Amino acid sequence: MNLDIVISGVGGQGSVLASRALALAAMERGLAVRTSEVIGMAQREGSVVSHVRMGEELYGATIPDHRADFLLGLELAETARALDKLKPGGTVIASTAAIVPATVQLGLSTYDRENITKYIKERARKVFFLDLEELSRQAGHAKTGNVIILGALSTLPGLPFGPEQMLRAVLRFVPEKFLELNQRAFAAGRAAMEVA
Repeated sequence: MNLDIVISGVGGQGSVLASRALALAAMERGLAVRTSEVIGMAQREGSVVSHVRMGEELYGATIPDHRADFLLGLELAETARALDKLKPGGTVIASTAAIVPATVQLGLSTYDRENITKYIKERARKVFFLDLEELSRQAGHAKTGNVIILGALSTLPGLPFGPEQMLRAVLRFVPEKFLELNQRAFAAGRAAMEVA
């Protein structure tokens, strides 16, 4: 079994932590794993794309176009930008949250949330949109979207590990004082998929 997962977002959203948690969960199941990050020039709010490949006979860490089974989008426009990685029939879990670039704030470009959402729906057959900002508030911290989206992913078929194993992997990467917070965030992602 081979599985390819792309996580797209911007700096500071925790996509690297999410990719490491997925990799650890897969390794604990005895699978080979390759990961890679493509990080934009800005340390914060620059584009970040993480690749997680797990299974057998993995020849590279970067997922070729049209090969990803899952695309996890932590920011709406970055989800649209990464759609070429998704294979036909692949699944998208996308945040409705927008982190508006400085060029938009300066009036040099636009950010049309409605058209971006429409573009994603047209390009992917299976799409789940989650309000990660609101779910993060409910969980208790604005920076928990990455764990919420992993909780959401854990409800879908096709993963080589169960939700308990994924949550254990997440908790290995967070400080002890944030364990309960991240457990709530993971549960919020799972609950959100029941109504998505």
